[in-house]
Amino acid sequence: MPFLGQDWRSPGWRWIKTEDGWKRCESFSPELEDENSQLNNNISHAVILTDDEEEEIYRTEDCEFAAKKRKKEHFWNNTKSQCFYSEKWIYVHKESTRERHGYCTLGEAFNRLDFSSAIQDIRRFNYVVKLLQLIAKSQLTSLSGAAQKNYFNILDKIVRKVLEDQHNPRLIKDLLQDLSSTLCILIRGVGKSVLVGNINIWICRLETILTWQQQLKNLQMNKQVNNGLTLSDLPLHMLNNILYRFSDGWDIIMLGQVTPTLYMLSEDRQLWKKLCQYHFAEKQFCRHLILSEKGHIDWKLMYFALQKCYPIKEQYGDTLQFCRHCSILFWKDYHLALLLKDTGHPCTANDPDTCFMPVSPQHFIDLFKF
Repeated sequence: MPFLGQDWRSPGWRWIKTEDGWKRCESFSPELEDENSQLNNNISHAVILTDDEEEEIYRTEDCEFAAKKRKKEHFWNNTKSQCFYSEKWIYVHKESTRERHGYCTLGEAFNRLDFSSAIQDIRRFNYVVKLLQLIAKSQLTSLSGAAQKNYFNILDKIVRKVLEDQHNPRLIKDLLQDLSSTLCILIRGVGKSVLVGNINIWICRLETILTWQQQLKNLQMNKQVNNGLTLSDLPLHMLNNILYRFSDGWDIIMLGQVTPTLYMLSEDRQLWKKLCQYHFAEKQFCRHLILSEKGHIDWKLMYFALQKCYPIKEQYGDTLQFCRHCSILFWKDYHLALLLKDTGHPCTANDPDTCFMPVSPQHFIDLFKF
């Protein structure tokens, strides 16, 4: 039978002694006392429930109560506590029943794997951002309450990191844009879609996302003063080699805006041709040929046209690893692997390195689809 009573894990009611006997009032946590003292200045009286009363008595207006409730929920939503585990890996059940698969969900994996530390590693930063973006597009409603809190806490750390070191702001802007679009659709269609948690919490999260977007929009890049060797001092062939190392067309365009010399090198037709050949097949070229005024193929425009129709190859400095022998998903610490021969998880294979395979962000999500 379903349990309809009060949750036995709750802290219980708070009672105060009055002249008429003991009365029951709302339970407030010590962390909310400062916030409640500010709210009580705008509220005419405290909310008290007696045993004889079956309903709560509110003499304040509905809007004041809604604002108070949203602030309390926003506080609990912004609590920085996260679910931490001693193991930095998770076992992925394969070919299991629906009941057993419920113990190995996307939210559980997101809680167990140490993404908070991963964003501090420059090799893993882009990987985590791409994973958060894919979750925002399609898997947001599948996260549990704890996973939601971890998701937005990690996102908050990412935004703060970008505002401090001013690295990769374009990636975070794209992530926040996709996340805000998804939340607007889900909140507008509440009742039709399944949102875990109170609607007011999601509204507060959307307001926070809009604040982050405004902060990134107002971000001003600080001019670094360096008396040593700079990028402009390098010879042309070295600058050209740097541009040929890029796998993202937007990175080439952004670097070309630094100096006139880099702009000239970034407009090289051969550079964009190599980029197109790296990401796309020849059959795809034939379907989207774009010619310039001189009759030559405009490889730069072709790259962005093909990008809208076909997925590009993804490159990451470091990714999650999946052990085919143990069916375990984990982060591999290459420093510990070299010094202590630590594989990152309790592997029983004779040659563990041959069992590891990198996991792309999309593959990570597909592992938990049942």
